[in-house]
Amino acid sequence: MRDMPRRMLDQKDITIIEAKRILERLKEEELGEFQRRTLAFTTKFSKATPAKAERLMKELTEKGKLSQAEAIQVVNCMPRTREELRTILTTKGKVIATDQLDEILRLVSQAARES
Repeated sequence: MRDMPRRMLDQKDITIIEAKRILERLKEEELGEFQRRTLAFTTKFSKATPAKAERLMKELTEKGKLSQAEAIQVVNCMPRTREELRTILTTKGKVIATDQLDEILRLVSQAARES
């Protein structure tokens, strides 16, 4: 029997942690080579549990005033310094105040301690 052509049903930005959770739900024999490599990558670079990542995402968008895409990048990297955070959040013409950076770092640090 021929493989059915694949088609995209939905597109959504997710964290590395969420990608890992999705791939872990599948059986090993269901994973293709690309999925196995992606699972290995997500296992190596996940820096929090799915529940903690979800909670941090919510805090970053509400208290940290970040967009969903920015919050995803922060959760993926879990920066420790202003310089690391600025590198993640630097976009054309956008300036983030030091007090906002400090609040974001406080939220990340708090989440990291809970891990």
